[in-house]
Amino acid sequence: MDSLDQDVLGAVRRWTAQGRRFALVTVARTWGSAPRQPGAWMALRDDGQVAGSVSGGCVEDDLLRRVTDGGLVARPGTSAGRPFPVVYGATRDEALRWGLPCGGRLELVVEPAPDPALLLALAGQLAQGQLMRRRVDLSTGEVTLHDGTRDDELSWDGEVLDTLHGPRWRLLLIGAGQTSHYLARMAQALDYAVTVCDPRPEYAEGWDVPHAPWVRGMPDDAVTAMMPDAHTAIVALTHDPKLDDMALLEALKSPAFYVGALGSALNNARRRERLREHFDLGDEDVARLHGPVGLPIGSRTPPEIAVSIVAEMTAVRRQSALVSAAAVASSSGRVVTRTDNVCSPPPLITPRSGVTSPKSLP
Repeated sequence: MDSLDQDVLGAVRRWTAQGRRFALVTVARTWGSAPRQPGAWMALRDDGQVAGSVSGGCVEDDLLRRVTDGGLVARPGTSAGRPFPVVYGATRDEALRWGLPCGGRLELVVEPAPDPALLLALAGQLAQGQLMRRRVDLSTGEVTLHDGTRDDELSWDGEVLDTLHGPRWRLLLIGAGQTSHYLARMAQALDYAVTVCDPRPEYAEGWDVPHAPWVRGMPDDAVTAMMPDAHTAIVALTHDPKLDDMALLEALKSPAFYVGALGSALNNARRRERLREHFDLGDEDVARLHGPVGLPIGSRTPPEIAVSIVAEMTAVRRQSALVSAAAVASSSGRVVTRTDNVCSPPPLITPRSGVTSPKSLP
């Protein structure tokens, strides 16, 4: 399962081979409620084909109309090919017109003539698991690629846009069973660099997830070698306490943002007791364990379990209240319902000079 970056870059590769021209549009900043976050991007081919999205609705329709009218895709090396910013939803009326929820506002950077060679070079780096930073300088029209780090953030000051591409997050799976196959592919779609550790030789031949390397050796050594940080998740899925607990001993003492273990509520209660009594882990360490792993969505099959796990990992990353609610449900056995926060319109913001509104686009 490809990441959103690879979806766009795959389309760029095909279109370039076909000799087609295209524009690239990136979300630089959002206000209020927005369907896509800064860094989301899309490519629009000169005949109206689309890859990716920046809003999931009316904004794409407007951009597509301008492409088919011949006003958004330009030839390289021309003045019309220089990148420029554009704002959708500068007023509440515009937000409603463009289908932006709760008065949201989008600031986009449009590249009418991106360099295909540079985008293909970016695709090659991402295919090797590299984290890359792409810089678009609107004052000069120059676009450059740089090595990225997991501590980098998207930045936009009105003239220079820095976006991150590639696996900023890491996932270590302990166990190479069927659930791990599904979870690895789902995590890769969310830009995790996935590694699997399983010392059981009978599972080695069946591991066939591309770009998810197999680490031989014991789970505790694999956790230590990974040097987990705040962008790392570790999930134990072997169903074998000897293997899972080895990984958890190191993982729960690490800065990993998410540590989970497969098993029933009863088995995980016993696991917590073992970790406290026999392995000298404190209550604070043990409390970090997500077990039973995943959100309580009634999952039964391996792909359903994988969905619940990746959903909980996402909720933890986003610091969603859903995580604490799920923890209560897991311990009490009750059903949890969730009510989304009601959003209010953001204050009106006047576009800066030099920022184009949709009305002034060709």
